[in-house]
Amino acid sequence: MIADLMMYLQYPFVRYALITGVLISLTASILGVTLVLKRYSHIGDGLSHVAFGAMCAATVLKLADQKMIVILPVTVLAAVLLLKGGKQKRVGGDAQIAMISAGALAVGYLLMNVSGTSSNVAGDVCSTLFGATSILTLKAGEVWLCVFLSAFVLIVYVLLYSRIFAVTFDEDFAKAEGIRADQINLMLAAASALIIVLAMNLVGSLLISALIVFPAVSAMAMFRSFRNVTICAAVISVCCALGGMIAAILLGTPVGSTIVAADIIVWALMSAAGRLLGRRA
Repeated sequence: MIADLMMYLQYPFVRYALITGVLISLTASILGVTLVLKRYSHIGDGLSHVAFGAMCAATVLKLADQKMIVILPVTVLAAVLLLKGGKQKRVGGDAQIAMISAGALAVGYLLMNVSGTSSNVAGDVCSTLFGATSILTLKAGEVWLCVFLSAFVLIVYVLLYSRIFAVTFDEDFAKAEGIRADQINLMLAAASALIIVLAMNLVGSLLISALIVFPAVSAMAMFRSFRNVTICAAVISVCCALGGMIAAILLGTPVGSTIVAADIIVWALMSAAGRLLGRRA
């Protein structure tokens, strides 16, 4: 298997997939800790489905080669609207996420079928929803875009770490200390939208939440410190992404599903270890 792996690593598309997968997993896990603690983890489902609908619209408009110019702004806008709308009492944030998830999926699939722009609608939709092969067809420009956006998110997170920490645990106290909590929440929503758009190529629209939730929950089973949980989640996510992609390449399994399966295994092991050590709340 080592010889086979070294042979595959000679191909640029395999190296592109590994680089992109590691960066996406790293940023998703770091943001995931805050999203899980703030009970915003379901926003990943809503935004991923919005990204799917935007991608279908880009395909219908014959902008498939420049799909990011449609998907990125639409998904970021949806993140902002969900954040703002979730504060209204008449329609709760969870209801809005459910509405936008189902609506975006339905409209996107409808557009793909009605437009007739694809000769294999079912195959294209399945690949988009589950990330079957798209991570292995990345171009150099898409990899550099991922590197730039991931680096941007990581730098912003590090610079605002103390403020994010305060807003995560006590938003009212953060506001009393002069921290602009609304702006921090807006930044987190926009950053999550960016990472979700990038993650569509890795695990597909339906599995994106797994990259956000599983590493964070696994780390919380063993650690209580916010910093330790964040670091552990990042390590778990990167290892699962690398291991999942390598296994998928060698065994011929779907990349996204294999990565998520690795995350599930690690979560089960960490949860069991946490119980044995008495570290679960």
